[in-house]
Amino acid sequence: MDGIIIIDKPIGMTSRQVVSKVKGFYNEKKAGHTGTLDPMATGVLPILLGKATKLSKYLVNHDKKYIATLFLGEKKDTGDCEGKTIQVKDVPKLNEKKINEVLFSFKGNINQIPPMYSAIKVNGKKLYEYARKGMVIERHTRNINIYEIKLLNFTENIITFEVFCSKGTYIRVLCEDIAEKLGTVRLYDES
Repeated sequence: MDGIIIIDKPIGMTSRQVVSKVKGFYNEKKAGHTGTLDPMATGVLPILLGKATKLSKYLVNHDKKYIATLFLGEKKDTGDCEGKTIQVKDVPKLNEKKINEVLFSFKGNINQIPPMYSAIKVNGKKLYEYARKGMVIERHTRNINIYEIKLLNFTENIITFEVFCSKGTYIRVLCEDIAEKLGTVRLYDES
């Protein structure tokens, strides 16, 4: 079969696991996705089958839009809710003005260091493979662009925002940076 299947990726599955299931369902040998979503993320994951896999190079370079929920005050080693808690810090009293100031400070071209728990390969191994062994590998900064960032909702320790960004943006790193500028630490959930 040749074509593109649009999947609403469920929480708890890797993008690779979704591709494998779709390959098996359609009994297709060639399949791939157009950009990795974290296992804890839900959302649109286009799966390319057969000859459509040749379209990947045109689709992976597109900008992305996410809705992220930050749970402030706790930091995990993986940058998501599945990791070990490595830091707990009080959450300062926040208001909409302060949160918007911090969010807007990330708008434009910024540099990010990819997280250790990512699929970037170094010396033939994915960074998360090193991280699971307790190793930290030097990572180079990447230039990304935050086109729009908008506060959707907040409570005393939870912030939900929408971000429209360039490919290669790590939302969990953006969340860490936002939490740090707010004077605390964070755990996030990407949708």
